[in-house]
Amino acid sequence: MSILAAKNILITGGTGSFGKAFVKKIIEDYPDVNKLIVYSRDELKQYEMAQEFPDSKYPFMRYFIGDVRNGERLKRACEDVNIIIHAAALKHVPIAEYNPMECIMTNIMGAENVINAAISCGINDVIALSTDKAAAPINLYGATKLCSDKLFVAANNVRGKRSLKFSVVRYGNVMGSRGSVIPFFLSRRHTGVLPITDERMTRFNISLEDGVNMVLWALQNHWGGEIFVPKIPSYRITDVAEAICPDCKKEVVGIRPGEKIHEEMITVADSFSTFDLGQYYAILPQQPLWDLTSYLARFGAERVPQGFNNNSGENTEWLSVEDIRALIVKHVDAEFKINEVA
Repeated sequence: MSILAAKNILITGGTGSFGKAFVKKIIEDYPDVNKLIVYSRDELKQYEMAQEFPDSKYPFMRYFIGDVRNGERLKRACEDVNIIIHAAALKHVPIAEYNPMECIMTNIMGAENVINAAISCGINDVIALSTDKAAAPINLYGATKLCSDKLFVAANNVRGKRSLKFSVVRYGNVMGSRGSVIPFFLSRRHTGVLPITDERMTRFNISLEDGVNMVLWALQNHWGGEIFVPKIPSYRITDVAEAICPDCKKEVVGIRPGEKIHEEMITVADSFSTFDLGQYYAILPQQPLWDLTSYLARFGAERVPQGFNNNSGENTEWLSVEDIRALIVKHVDAEFKINEVA
């Protein structure tokens, strides 16, 4: 029996890039799940998913139209649910800068609604997705996700005697996700010009598959209150452009509102409560509700050095141009070939 055997799972934002990858993973590797509920506000995307994963073949699939901003609707969707994966968010940085309250309503108030639904409906496990932009944020999106992270960590303090744990998974740019740089460059290379915000820019990189696997790992191993961070490589934006179209002109257009040159996932201030678990780091609550010694023994964990930080520009692991091309073929476009300029 798997960790999801006979479980009812609800994923918010279930029609997004992560949600679809998560659903495919469950279908392929966890056929003993009892119910998998896709909760999102886009009926067309739900209709399309239902065509891809029909009820006749996957009778455990359910679709629930709703917005995380609507707490009562969310509670209705969470009836008899055991596990919540919270992936719903407004995440486009410039759009969030221009529409701040919309981002706040979804990313902060939506997080609070997920917490209240979990407490009210007898949920056992909640894993919330975060972002590298939540570490030392300079844009509104990152600030809302930092607030969301804090809400989920603190929610463990008000669970009472319930068998309920809240934890967070924080990772960098997801290769091939909607709105990310690789699909954007692929869509623009036929023009012969790739716009680059800043030649110094770096980012962390993770595949959708690795993101899904990390969430499942966290679900199986969390004790409540952790912010898990993966050990993943960085890439240079210039190398991404070179990998996709070496013959294209690279036009520097300037940093967009709210962007950083480099991203962090663990700040120096976080280092005092960060531990190395081997495959992942964990930023632990300063006052955990469980015994720290037992936790560290369980994972063979070690405290990171004071002053440690996890910064995409100071990473020790980097993707080369050839690495990026191979990953594009594997995770984004199996038909990818370079030099496709009109």
